[in-house]
Amino acid sequence: MGIVHFTDLRTTPGHNLLDKVVELMNAARLDSKIRENDLVAVKVHFGELGNTAYLRPVFLRRIAKRLQEAGGKPFLTDTNTLYKGSRSDTVSHLTTALHNGFGYSSVECPIVIADGLRGTSGTRVPIAGEVLKEVHIAKEIADADVLIAVTHFKAHELSGFGGCLKNLGMGCATREGKLVQHSTVSPRVNVETCRGCKLCTGYCPARAISVTSKKASIDGRKCIGCGECILICPFNAIQVEWNESPDIFQKKMVEYALGALTGKRKKSLFINFVIQVSPACDCYPNNDAPIIRDIGILASDDPVAIDAASCDMVNDETSLPCTAIKHTLHKGEDKWRALFPEIDWNIQLDHAEKIGLGTRKYKLKKV
Repeated sequence: MGIVHFTDLRTTPGHNLLDKVVELMNAARLDSKIRENDLVAVKVHFGELGNTAYLRPVFLRRIAKRLQEAGGKPFLTDTNTLYKGSRSDTVSHLTTALHNGFGYSSVECPIVIADGLRGTSGTRVPIAGEVLKEVHIAKEIADADVLIAVTHFKAHELSGFGGCLKNLGMGCATREGKLVQHSTVSPRVNVETCRGCKLCTGYCPARAISVTSKKASIDGRKCIGCGECILICPFNAIQVEWNESPDIFQKKMVEYALGALTGKRKKSLFINFVIQVSPACDCYPNNDAPIIRDIGILASDDPVAIDAASCDMVNDETSLPCTAIKHTLHKGEDKWRALFPEIDWNIQLDHAEKIGLGTRKYKLKKV
């Protein structure tokens, strides 16, 4: 049974929410996971430009300070996105992080984008997955001694909810790894927007792209799925085939989480913020109204138990009016299915338990 520590959001002038975050980390035996001078990857989402639901930098500053007090050398980290947006390369990603408040002056630790300049820097990690036998994990996360996943818990259109498992699985993957999770085929070329500039041909490591009659085409037999062409095309003509089924997507996602935690199972900690629970991912350049009231913060060294507990807490709430949930849902009613009726979000929890990432059974301990 997984132990999940929880604190609500009630505070006093002498005992604020930042103090309670530290108490959660202490309750989860943080000091037992860190040795002097360990390099500590703090996996967080810096938020897309225009989104305001991502976690406030002040929380990360206090988390980083506690990690430093434990003897670690923390750095905030994330990976570049598969889609074209404000975080699709390291320069844009760091600029977005700064715009969203994640400067050294605000968090007092470095920021490292873990998969390199264009999302191709990774380490191949063998796993005993049901769907995958090897995953491509961002190099700086793979090389870190300790992994702390700090997650804004919310809904997600492909997995029902986006919690710790998604933060680890999708968030620690290189661009190639993200493409593997989302798609079963090579990227496609939109011939209407392709200008035949041939820029993509020079960047394709597999020489799978050719240009004839001023239009690019991709040979699926040669394509290795690195996703480099998606980013490099200046006309957004090369796009992901978002064709993976939600069921298989969730299984691949948690198998990537298994890869991200390889070698770090006893040196990892997970913190879920069940606040401003938005109806979509922080990857969007906006965020809709929260679907429930703010609940609290959880910490555990079991990624399955903490997501199961977070899900139960959300579903034990009454939905708020004037949100993406059109009709009031009461305690016990499924908020994720109300948003995405076709998505069975239990798959990610069941599969994560099956491959040994943790357990859905948990004991909640209030801090």
